[in-house]
Amino acid sequence: MNDLGELVEEAAIGVGVSDRRDGLAAILRPDCAAAVWRREIDPGFQRWIDALDPEVLPRLRRIMRPDAVGATVSQLLAEQRMPEGAERAWLAEDVTALAERFIALVPAPYLRLRLDVVTTNSCRRFHVDAVTARLVCTYRGTGTQYGVATGGAEPERIHTVPTGSPIVLRGTLWPETPQSGLRHRSPPIEGTGETRLLCVVDPVARLDEDG
Repeated sequence: MNDLGELVEEAAIGVGVSDRRDGLAAILRPDCAAAVWRREIDPGFQRWIDALDPEVLPRLRRIMRPDAVGATVSQLLAEQRMPEGAERAWLAEDVTALAERFIALVPAPYLRLRLDVVTTNSCRRFHVDAVTARLVCTYRGTGTQYGVATGGAEPERIHTVPTGSPIVLRGTLWPETPQSGLRHRSPPIEGTGETRLLCVVDPVARLDEDG
């Protein structure tokens, strides 16, 4: 199936959801403010990542060339004392592959890669990021939530991205007219004991870019 329209279904107005990695390209359609690749993560990996001590989960915020992601992530996971094995290798490979796929959709000479460990209500308000576009993939814990807001109100219907499924979201710098009204947030988890691990990728024009 070469027609992207055959691969993508709508979960909310302006959001395309596909079971194929090609479906992330829906972000390039005029009517698509976000695209989700709905995929099933290996249960063995999920049990492994969920059982790890939060102290060994990777933390990173760095701007780099796309071809540096693989070596950077592999070194970080080793330094963070994550247990060696097939699961750690898969995580490094997957972060690298997602970064490469994202930057192919939203070309830029550099990217900002974040690996965040979250236990609070960080970014719990529905919002749009001040970037051209952003990829988010939650490897552990509850995924990103999104919905369509009108008139400045909170979304009436909230969707949650499945754990392990990447979502690409347009930001305020995307030349989108009219605005879709799509907003997203990190799920409020403070006080629940939940620990989230997420990967965030942004396109960056310069090595010294802040944000």
